[in-house]
Amino acid sequence: MRILVIGSGGREHALLKGLAGHELTVAPGNAGMASLAEVRSVDVASPESVVELAKDVDAELVVIGPEVPLVAGAVDALQAAGIPAFGPTKAAAQLEGSKAFAKDVMAAAGVATARAQRVERIEEIDDALEAFGPHYVVKDDGLAGGKGVVVTLDAAEARAHAREVIEAGNPVLFESFLEGPEVSLFCLVDGETVVPLLPAQDHKRAYDNDEGPNTGGMGAYTPLPWLPEGGVDRIVDEIARPVAREMVARGIPYQGLLYVGAAWGPEGPSVVEFNARFGDPETQPVLSLLRTPLVDVLYAVATGSLDTLPPLEWEDGYAATVVLAAKDYPEHPKTGDVIAGADLDNPDVVLHAGTATKDGEYVSAGGRVLNVLGKGATLQDAVDAAYQAIKQISLEGSFYRKDIGRRAIEGEIRI
Repeated sequence: MRILVIGSGGREHALLKGLAGHELTVAPGNAGMASLAEVRSVDVASPESVVELAKDVDAELVVIGPEVPLVAGAVDALQAAGIPAFGPTKAAAQLEGSKAFAKDVMAAAGVATARAQRVERIEEIDDALEAFGPHYVVKDDGLAGGKGVVVTLDAAEARAHAREVIEAGNPVLFESFLEGPEVSLFCLVDGETVVPLLPAQDHKRAYDNDEGPNTGGMGAYTPLPWLPEGGVDRIVDEIARPVAREMVARGIPYQGLLYVGAAWGPEGPSVVEFNARFGDPETQPVLSLLRTPLVDVLYAVATGSLDTLPPLEWEDGYAATVVLAAKDYPEHPKTGDVIAGADLDNPDVVLHAGTATKDGEYVSAGGRVLNVLGKGATLQDAVDAAYQAIKQISLEGSFYRKDIGRRAIEGEIRI
């Protein structure tokens, strides 16, 4: 099958690896993807540009990786051109594009989530701080690449973030803090049909022990040894399926990947956030354990036939990924430095996120540079394999967290 993948990060490299064996094109891609696919240019924010490229490569399936083209309406444009596309329409992608919209849907569907208040004026900030303290959760109401959220006990930090968002012309959302460990559950959704993938956990903070600023994600592991038996079913039954039904009832059925970010508190799962696409970096370990051909999964969703797909098959064991980040990420990542080491061209171990080539060598071209994978019979084995591989890679000034999966391994996460 001729398949076009839109995106340029580690998530898209993982998708390409899962689709290997087909005629693949990726746009805009990155240097490390060239061994798996033809790398082309595209304006991801322009649905017309995406359609033009899809026609040029005669794509039989287009897989949208990042949120920007989804919210811009790339899937709508592809469908209008008669090209099957994996991802929700512009209207359905509001579940990620507008947190206020997502809250409204959850309220109508009876889904547990944090209470929230939308603030559009600077003079309203202090009242919101008083109503939602002392553990503050302040979110940009639009797309923020996973970095538009501040969770803090510091009122000054919360106030500053809210002011920054409003001054940039966006509303801000104040939310109540949700207790409990977080679960990332990817759900394939086709109307009212919902099929979950393996549950994972992301590590958002830049440094060990969950310190430092929020990032797009510094590592992840799957499955979750601490999740109660039946935990995935509860998230599907109490969150994903009611939301899918509500979207159908509104005349904007969801068709694609619904990422449910949930906190598991004393009463069960509550929604922290929705994303309208595969999460990064959780996709990398999750797809590494998928035995069912990925093309069958994506094509079934894109063509409205998910209900006919046989049950998904998975490898036994665990998988983990550790992100190698550039110096000064996430604030001002340094780029252009040479990357050296083993397995840089082996997608079973290294997935490229922010790389380019210069004089025949890989160089850093983004904040999150590489995702290094490990698999094993136990979570400890998987994590050990990832760290053994990342230690063989050198990039001046780079860093990575040393504690991915550690709290789960040591039994510190309990429900």
